[in-house]
Amino acid sequence: MKTGKLDSKLLEDIVFRSITYKRPEVLVRPGIGEDCAVVDFGEYHCVLSTDPITGAVNKIGKLAVTVSCNDIASNGVEPLGLLLACLLPEGTTIEEIKLIMEQAGAEAARLGVEIIGGHTEITAAVNQPVIVSTAIGRAPAVASDGKAAGFSFRRIAPGDRILMTKTAGLEGTGILALDFRDRLSEFLDAAELEGATAMMDQIDVVREGILGGKLGASAMHDVTEGGILGAVWETCKVGGVGARINKHDIPVSAVTKKICSELGIDPLRLISSGSLLIVAGEKEASAIIAALETEGIPIAEIGRITEAGSPVLLIGEGHQETIGPPERDELYKVVFAEGTH
Repeated sequence: MKTGKLDSKLLEDIVFRSITYKRPEVLVRPGIGEDCAVVDFGEYHCVLSTDPITGAVNKIGKLAVTVSCNDIASNGVEPLGLLLACLLPEGTTIEEIKLIMEQAGAEAARLGVEIIGGHTEITAAVNQPVIVSTAIGRAPAVASDGKAAGFSFRRIAPGDRILMTKTAGLEGTGILALDFRDRLSEFLDAAELEGATAMMDQIDVVREGILGGKLGASAMHDVTEGGILGAVWETCKVGGVGARINKHDIPVSAVTKKICSELGIDPLRLISSGSLLIVAGEKEASAIIAALETEGIPIAEIGRITEAGSPVLLIGEGHQETIGPPERDELYKVVFAEGTH
């Protein structure tokens, strides 16, 4: 099998089908596009998400914290705690462990999240560092608007506006600039290379996720493996709807375009933690756009939700493409072609 997440069909046929026992306290269970579980704790709902960091080496400690916190924030909930399981290859030095944990500690402090436990070991089972992080959030069982808090995909309706923050391929650009600096320096100048590297400082969506939740978003999804097109497809899958996405409205930075063009990869299918997909009604979308612009967070409208049973369409100049389930992220095409991971 190819490197990357299992495709949607395998997840449904093998993974989800094998999970047969259900507890009544579990409100949201595993599903395509569902990044968080939600458990009923009475007055509160506990929101949980877990993610591995496997495609990056530099700043892996920072990424491990940010990516899981992004999942919690995408449910409109503030993350409060993290568990980190660190699997490190033989030969890892004390200095390398210290750097990873300093990165994780600094990012957790920045986001106001406590690292509350985990596990760290050296093992021959991995040939590069792998960190699995589990984030925890807490939401009132009933929000101020009277609706259940902590999950919202099923409120998506035809006509809802589809928004995204920041730019496509954000995290992938940063990873490539850090892990393949020499390769990229063949066609990027120093300023472009530094700009690409600096994208790793934009990969959290905690502020926009919490704001989106407060302002009535119908659904939110952080843009991870599979890129913006994968995130749109997964959101529509969960919501049981279609979408029309305008390709020219999707923001892509000039340096990301240049890197992707040179490496032969698609920025719209490139991992992009730091970008948040937001679906909201007409009025709510306007409020979210205004609030995020006030906070200095770039946001663009890229399309509309269409009725149940309709496809997810990417509309470009003179062409139309039906978007299917996300396949292997574009990042892995470079990671394994270069033979460094």
